[in-house]
Amino acid sequence: MKRKLLNSELGRISADEYAHSAGSGVAVVLDNIRSAHNVGSAFRTADAFKADKVVLCGICATPPSAEIHKTALGAELSVPWESFSDTLEAIARLKAEGYSIVAVEQTEGSLNLQDFPEAAADLKEKVAFIFGNEVEGVQQSAVDMADYALEIPQWGTKHSLNVSVSVGVVLWHYVCRRQKG
Repeated sequence: MKRKLLNSELGRISADEYAHSAGSGVAVVLDNIRSAHNVGSAFRTADAFKADKVVLCGICATPPSAEIHKTALGAELSVPWESFSDTLEAIARLKAEGYSIVAVEQTEGSLNLQDFPEAAADLKEKVAFIFGNEVEGVQQSAVDMADYALEIPQWGTKHSLNVSVSVGVVLWHYVCRRQKG
């Protein structure tokens, strides 16, 4: 039998240590995510993979929010975040900061997650992943501004995942692939 570890045994860094340490080179962009619970979950996942920041765009819940806090478990306090009324403005700022922009969306010519990041020849050191609204996905104008579109392969009858699940799948895959070098 394996004994579960206590939180005190996990060796996690504090919110202050998180704020003063180097990030992963990843930004999470939420394009019109209306559900505060999905936003909170994205914050929690961003914290797990040490994202540089979460960028909240358009009609999107923002901290402080009891609903965000409920699912983020305080990650909205450790992960830096910015809010923009327009997703395109956020993308322009991220490009100016040296990020490659990757829309997580099913498009013509999208890269398969299994082939990423290797298939992205000119991908920069910093990457901003755009995740779209629960109904419409990433808006077309944001897809048009992206350097790449990335698709999570799916084999069932549905053609989408909950946005918070997508954030977890993409960040886990990307950070693991990058660590392997």
